[in-house]
Amino acid sequence: MMLSEAVRSIGANVSTTVAATMTVLIGMFLLGLFIAFATYARSWSDHVKDELVVKVFFDRDATPKQVDAVRFKLDSNSQVKVFHFISAEEALKVMKDQRPDLFGTPLPYNPLGPSYTVEPVKAEYTESIANTLKEGGYPAGVHNVTFGEEKAKRILKVANVINSIFLLAGLILLAASTILIANTIRLSIFSRRREIEVMKLVGATNWFVRGPFMLEGLICGLGGSILAIFLLFLSKEVALPSIIPRLDSGPGVQALSFWAIALILMMVGLLLGAAGSGLTLRRFLRV
Repeated sequence: MMLSEAVRSIGANVSTTVAATMTVLIGMFLLGLFIAFATYARSWSDHVKDELVVKVFFDRDATPKQVDAVRFKLDSNSQVKVFHFISAEEALKVMKDQRPDLFGTPLPYNPLGPSYTVEPVKAEYTESIANTLKEGGYPAGVHNVTFGEEKAKRILKVANVINSIFLLAGLILLAASTILIANTIRLSIFSRRREIEVMKLVGATNWFVRGPFMLEGLICGLGGSILAIFLLFLSKEVALPSIIPRLDSGPGVQALSFWAIALILMMVGLLLGAAGSGLTLRRFLRV
């Protein structure tokens, strides 16, 4: 009954139905682009933050006891995720691989000492871990503790700005889409206000009146979402292959999968269509 009434209503008001569907399409297409870009940017910021580590450099003549004392201190720190010991020999080999130009002549001795590379549980903990190790002066046998202070602060600041911007933009986009859809559906309902008033006067319940309109909103929301997903799919297949090679973002940096975004858009489209119809009908049900 409700489905047939909704279909009849859509056929009788093609222009407003198309307008509502196009509104959903535009809103969901922009939302899909936003989700893809936001999740890619978030993945990039997480990837960059993973590169933040604390370096603990020992003297060349540091004793095993002094190294173990620092190891115990790191092991008991809940902010430390994992740490790796690098011997003086390994450090020299890495240096030769990275800067072969510095080793034109053989060195009389290894100028490097052992070190620890410390990965924090969260990137925000790097400074705290470094300060813990430097508190009251460096531990015996340690001559330096670094965490790339300027780089760390810059990365964390950019990551926080990205999160704030996308959260605010997401809320604004959802609010704008809801308002546009509600206004479009309001025009559809306003054109049939006489029909609603007659139905109420003959004893129809609010849910009997609301049902077909909400179902119509669901159909418009679903239709607009599917069209938006189709446009996003074309964009992914046509435009994305030429953009990805230009992005030097490192391995593991990627947006949310296309099908996950498609599922989100369908759910949001259905929700906005039903909510827009239901909320807009409230004023017309007070007869």
